[in-house]
Amino acid sequence: MHIMEGLLPFEHAVGWTIAAAPFVAVGLVAIKKRIREKPEQRMLLGVAAAFAFVLSALKLPSVTGSCSHPTGTGLGALLFGPLAMAPIGAVVLLFQALLLAHGGLTTLGANIFSMAIVGPFAASGIFRVARSLKASFAVSVFLAASLADLLTYVTTSIQLAWAFPDPLGGFAASFAKFASIFAITQIPLAISEGLLTVVIFNALARFNPLELQDMNLLPVKEELV
Repeated sequence: MHIMEGLLPFEHAVGWTIAAAPFVAVGLVAIKKRIREKPEQRMLLGVAAAFAFVLSALKLPSVTGSCSHPTGTGLGALLFGPLAMAPIGAVVLLFQALLLAHGGLTTLGANIFSMAIVGPFAASGIFRVARSLKASFAVSVFLAASLADLLTYVTTSIQLAWAFPDPLGGFAASFAKFASIFAITQIPLAISEGLLTVVIFNALARFNPLELQDMNLLPVKEELV
């Protein structure tokens, strides 16, 4: 997902930065409000940020000028809402670009948009739909985390296809090429991320169920699986 430094044309790099900026700004306001109202959640917010940093730093080359890895944003999106993950993801991606040469500064906006905006909003929406369809807590978390991971890479494929359309087949052919390359590594990674997120949520539900209930994630006496 981390599109490497200098890969995107200038106008695409600027466009994705402009598109991502409002989400980051509004997300900062949302985090400040949440911490002001519930300062005891600072530690859990730090855990969500660390989870995203560690998982998204585990990169596998995808021979597309990008790479595959878990994203880790589903956990924070479910705990604090998708807007909170925009500034958290921005910080994670900035540190990785500066310290790990993972991604880049010119492509930061594009990477924020796919991993820290599309992924978290997908996770939140999928979780709510799954719960409304009476899926169990664990199944809902698994679907949210794993499908959000995949949709992050669908977004990256769109970004790359838009920047580099196929000379013959145009955008559609280019998108199919990028998406198929990502799918080889990303499908098993998405499944793994979904399972890991379920394990973490089950631990939270077992040892601190009141906090999840306070976040309206786990109704009282809800079965985990």
